[in-house]
Amino acid sequence: MSADPLESPTSAGWNLDHSYSRLPGLFFRKAAPAPAKSSGLVVFNDALAVSLGLDPEPLRRPDQAALFTGNLLPPGANPIAQAYAGHQFGHFTTLGDGRAILLGEQIAADGRRFDIQLKGSGRTAFSRGGDGLAALGPMLREYLISEAMHALGIPTTRSLAVATTGESVFRNDGLPGAVLTRVAASHIRVGTFQWAAAHEDRAALEALADHTRRRHFPGLEEASHLDFFGAVMERQASLVAKWLQVGFVHGVMNTDNMALSGETIDYGPCAFLDRYDPATVFSSIDHAGRYAYSQQPPIARWNLARLAEAMIPLLHDDGKKAVELANEALHQFEGIFQNHWLDGMRAKLGLFNHEPEDRALVQQLLDWMHANQQDFTGTFRSLSTAAALDQPAFPDPAFVSWHAAWKARLNRQAGGPAEVLHRMQSHNPRVIPRNHRVEEALTAATLHADFSPFHKLLAAITRPFAETADPGLDSLPPADSPRYQTFCGT
Repeated sequence: MSADPLESPTSAGWNLDHSYSRLPGLFFRKAAPAPAKSSGLVVFNDALAVSLGLDPEPLRRPDQAALFTGNLLPPGANPIAQAYAGHQFGHFTTLGDGRAILLGEQIAADGRRFDIQLKGSGRTAFSRGGDGLAALGPMLREYLISEAMHALGIPTTRSLAVATTGESVFRNDGLPGAVLTRVAASHIRVGTFQWAAAHEDRAALEALADHTRRRHFPGLEEASHLDFFGAVMERQASLVAKWLQVGFVHGVMNTDNMALSGETIDYGPCAFLDRYDPATVFSSIDHAGRYAYSQQPPIARWNLARLAEAMIPLLHDDGKKAVELANEALHQFEGIFQNHWLDGMRAKLGLFNHEPEDRALVQQLLDWMHANQQDFTGTFRSLSTAAALDQPAFPDPAFVSWHAAWKARLNRQAGGPAEVLHRMQSHNPRVIPRNHRVEEALTAATLHADFSPFHKLLAAITRPFAETADPGLDSLPPADSPRYQTFCGT
């Protein structure tokens, strides 16, 4: 196997630091990307590069593609694999970065730091028998969906690049290999805390908590660990509420996939609702519906309970009192989540103020959508027109009755139709990554090396609230389509 010819990395604005590597060695192992046969840059995120303080032009040069497979390291890189544990479908296990390597933390011009991680770059100390590699399709999928989530205003890891490796990755069949360059506020997870707790290392646990507070909650450096836990809970409640407001189903909400930064992480078996059904499950292995659309809030609370368990030694010296404090905090999750969710749903319906019956108004619409198998995204967007404010968009009697109540509610608030429409059209996307369109784009790219459908879809979903040149990108799949299933993509 011959790798890329040895080149020198361009400076391009790289400014890497390694605060995570200054934590106790329990939390990471040294790692090195496996040599790829060749490096071919297939998609690169210019806008993200600029926001990181990087110059896209030199990074796009063919000789620099090796940066995005790991054949070449950016200046100042110190590659490690992070250690963590996790509850996977409710079962605890020790894990770690089995196919991802953290190169370092890019310091942007405004002082913010972002993890730069290669995903699919070969085996690490945590690979547990896996090959540490990734296929092109799942890496393109993560690029597409994470950029869509960012455009929708949902906190998320992002994708800087996807590069091919010139090799095949063998799953059921041979697939083209690729590496994703993932950018995150950090990759600190609930499972990272569980890792320290499983090793019964209180000093390491406290060091991790202090590091996480400095990095993600700078106003809480001197606050209590309980206040820190409450801030994490607030972010998770807000994040999951945003998922539900756009019909997003994460699909694998294991504790190792809950980032304490409050970003969405891991886009394996995720998908978006078409026809609204709160019991929707897309993952091929989620037979019991543990991570169904409507189960995401209680699962978030369950995961937070696991974080609280891991943090018990930090919450109070008296273990019994620590458990009481953790339970008191967790009891607040449902109310926090419901407030975030209802505020977002009010925005989708053009409501500016609060009335006691708003929750019932929203739920009646959702119940009607479910009973009539209405498209989630399309229904809300259809309401976001001047005509729909005036007259019912659907002739069904139950909807007509709901519309009258909604119209009366709008008339009771300050602000005219123009303000209502602006609010609705800013919160109800026209275009989302429709599941069948995503699959079409990935099939064209992986089987035919045709990236034009991918780029066409990418251009649309990164402007989700705008008119699209191709309305077909947001059309529903054919009525006789089989039930959509997703896979972990490892």
